[in-house]
Amino acid sequence: MDKIKMTTPLVEMDGDEMTRILWQMIKDELLLPFVDLKTEYYDLGLEYRNETNDQVTMDSAEATKKYGVAVKCATITPNAARMTEYDLKEMWKSPNGTIRAALDGTVFRAPIQVKGISPCVKNWEKPITLARHAYGDVYKNTEFKVPGAGKAELVFTGEDGKEMRQTIMDFDGPGIIQGIHNKDKSIESFARACFNYALDTKQDLWFATKDTISKIYDHNFKDIFQDIYDKEYKDKFDAAGIEYFYTLIDDAVARVMKAKGGFIWACKNYDGDVMSDMVSSACGSLAMMTSVLVSPTGVYEYEAAHGTVQRHYYKHLNGEETSTNSVATIFAWTGALRKRGELDGNKELQEFADKLEKATLDTLESGKMTKDLALICDMQDVTVLNSQNFIKAIRETLEAAL
Repeated sequence: MDKIKMTTPLVEMDGDEMTRILWQMIKDELLLPFVDLKTEYYDLGLEYRNETNDQVTMDSAEATKKYGVAVKCATITPNAARMTEYDLKEMWKSPNGTIRAALDGTVFRAPIQVKGISPCVKNWEKPITLARHAYGDVYKNTEFKVPGAGKAELVFTGEDGKEMRQTIMDFDGPGIIQGIHNKDKSIESFARACFNYALDTKQDLWFATKDTISKIYDHNFKDIFQDIYDKEYKDKFDAAGIEYFYTLIDDAVARVMKAKGGFIWACKNYDGDVMSDMVSSACGSLAMMTSVLVSPTGVYEYEAAHGTVQRHYYKHLNGEETSTNSVATIFAWTGALRKRGELDGNKELQEFADKLEKATLDTLESGKMTKDLALICDMQDVTVLNSQNFIKAIRETLEAAL
């Protein structure tokens, strides 16, 4: 068969460790044989980020604004151990945080549900979609260690030169300080993205923070959401028969465990990071969740919502067999190809993305899967495949469908 043509490139952001290996396998087995793939490639592997002083990350974000659609592999956010391992110039910030700040978007994540793999929370009948604010907070923090006794202050100097000043802590010995921030404009974009997504999908919207403790920072999120809802969305929600409500994050966690699913749970940046991992893991695996960053200007960045699978990578380097789940990375590619097809009016590309997703799910439901899913699967006859053979099994299913 002739390869499907693309008219506009995707921005392709390569990554690190085992997910980088899977990335190439997916391209070789599931994409390049069927699609005349056009991408503008950026290497976000930690070595090249270090070599370019992280400029490559900013360049990939600017390219995403230009082309409108990107697909991203999982990347390392370095800690002290990685500084030594990779001989880094400095402890570079999270590339996801950098890109999200540049695009000022909201991340929507939902579990990929498969027949035969039941959620650990037995009453979850429908997927729970996490809407994660993608700017600021701890991902855009400033922090340092306090060497000894002294006074720490929070200071803001306005354009007119006037100062606002507040004591953080009178230290009597060594300690640590962290400064975080957010912007009303970004919070407003986050709120509207959540309300619009709820209306588009006809789902209730929950929003949760800790405003009882953070009486200014978190309360500002709560107030902005409520103000925009009351002025712009209440009548639309009433007409659609859906609900918006705010609750404390601890109450939301308790409610989620007893809910049936089928709603959107909006969270601040860190909360959304943690809770999306909880939901995806409870639905089978961290590798069983879709993730898309949507900017207010209509730019989309698709990614796998998990890490670089470091432990499997070291096994791979030692020549040992791995059984790494590539589903989320495959769905990152299909999401990006489908959106590229939608924006370009390319139905063939959209249909290919649909077929590849179906082939992936059909392969799983036939009992062929990686070890992480085999351990929790309800099916009797399961074939555990290694990383490459799982992708090849999906290719066989796809070729039969095509």
